[in-house]
Amino acid sequence: MNTATETDRNSADRTSEDRTSADRTSADEAPGDWEELVAAALLGTDRRQGSPEALLGAAAVQTVRRRAGLRPAEAGPRPEPAPRDPRPAPPEAARQRLAQLLAGRTGAGGSGRRGAAPDLTELLPQWLAAAGHHGYRAPAALVPALLDAARARSDLRPQALSLAGTRGLWLARLNPDWRFALRGGSGAAGELPDATDAAGVERLWQEGLFAERVALLGVVRAHEAAAAPRLLATTWAAERAEDRLMFLDSLRAGLSAGDEPFLEAALDDRSRGVRATAAELLSSLPASALAGRMAERALACVGPEGVKPPAECDAGMLRDGVVERPPAGRGERAWWLAQLVESAPLLCWRERFGGLDPAGIVALPMAEDWAEELHAAWCRAAVRQRDPAWSKALLGSASEPPAAGPATASLAERAKLLSILGEEERAAWVAEFIRAHGLSEAFQLLGVCVVPWAGALGRAVVEALDSAREAGGYPWSFSGVMGLAERCLDPAEAGRLEAAAAEPVEEGGAAAYWAEAFQRMVATLRLRAAMHAELAPPGP
Repeated sequence: MNTATETDRNSADRTSEDRTSADRTSADEAPGDWEELVAAALLGTDRRQGSPEALLGAAAVQTVRRRAGLRPAEAGPRPEPAPRDPRPAPPEAARQRLAQLLAGRTGAGGSGRRGAAPDLTELLPQWLAAAGHHGYRAPAALVPALLDAARARSDLRPQALSLAGTRGLWLARLNPDWRFALRGGSGAAGELPDATDAAGVERLWQEGLFAERVALLGVVRAHEAAAAPRLLATTWAAERAEDRLMFLDSLRAGLSAGDEPFLEAALDDRSRGVRATAAELLSSLPASALAGRMAERALACVGPEGVKPPAECDAGMLRDGVVERPPAGRGERAWWLAQLVESAPLLCWRERFGGLDPAGIVALPMAEDWAEELHAAWCRAAVRQRDPAWSKALLGSASEPPAAGPATASLAERAKLLSILGEEERAAWVAEFIRAHGLSEAFQLLGVCVVPWAGALGRAVVEALDSAREAGGYPWSFSGVMGLAERCLDPAEAGRLEAAAAEPVEEGGAAAYWAEAFQRMVATLRLRAAMHAELAPPGP
């Protein structure tokens, strides 16, 4: 029995030695140090001695060695808990939808075709906007993913940081990858002092992060408009030029005559950008001293008797924001004239042209081909001063060809003019434009229409898409408008598109691509409707 036991023991020892020898041989076949392991992984094990299994085994050994050789670090202080965000979390269905949207799953296939499934990444901005409208905060577990999304897409940052709130700022201080949040927006809901708390306002203004100070300035501005420039003045001289520019730009909200003294002083700022912004804001105030000076100069150049541009750009014009050197291809005097006209109050032209209304002034013939230069300047003035009467006059009829309009043929300029009109008037003008000219030139105009596109505008878009399909071309030339329509059409329009989406077509032709595009649009509209239903606050 002893002999048998000894024999078994010797057999087990030999088996163990064989196994150890095999392991040693396997490990020896793979590169030894970490750099060689990485090289082998990149080049492939067929370029080096050893098998993939041996490489993985050696990597595991080296990983244990590297970790075992680290000295334990001294524990740092635990961070303070995140400030409480008093806003409610969205309903559970909406939280699950946000997780799905943040995952970025789309309907695109490997062939490059978008397919018939909605593109979820393009619906994330709408979810964020709707959640913000309802006053929700981001679900705590999804804040890191939300910050990652905002890091990758700057267009998401304002809404994403607002939704992330105090927890987002707290996390951004702990992770360098999210430092953009500390300067990229307010994101400070719940930790700002009340505008009436003078000591709290002063302390945060002096010691807060840039994002917190921007948010604080907005709170102060909303409470008392005149208090914002007073707060700015306390640290203005010590602020960095780029920060002064952003603080100054924040005065656009609630701009009034009470801001004029501060803005007038900013005309002498050492930063060119600050001076230009101050001049622009002052020209938006028709009763400001700068607007009066610009009106005096412009009226001396333009009138019923003709156009005579300024002979020089003097020191006073330079201080009031006129840029002396024109861009390539522009004459100096025409460049100076345009800047004077766009900065002059639009009210001054009625008296100069014998009481004519804006439409009458725009229709006047201008000698020496000055009409295009003046109309472009008046367009910029109408947008800057937010004047609906001048905007309508410069837009003209939507059914006219753009080149035959009373003023600018530029669709970008027309979009800016449209933004000054009321929502219904804007939608009606664009709907008429689409019915007259189709969708190919309507992309920029549609971008300024209020979402969702309903009524006449929604019908005009759907009918134009259907007409384009019947014309027999491929939908790719309308991809921009169709993508916009998926995000902006009223979900109620899905029914109008379902018939076209359901028509039987042969695979491979233009009709098949149109059917797929309509199917995707219908699915996206249905999904948008579900999103808004999920975000609706629960009933009592």
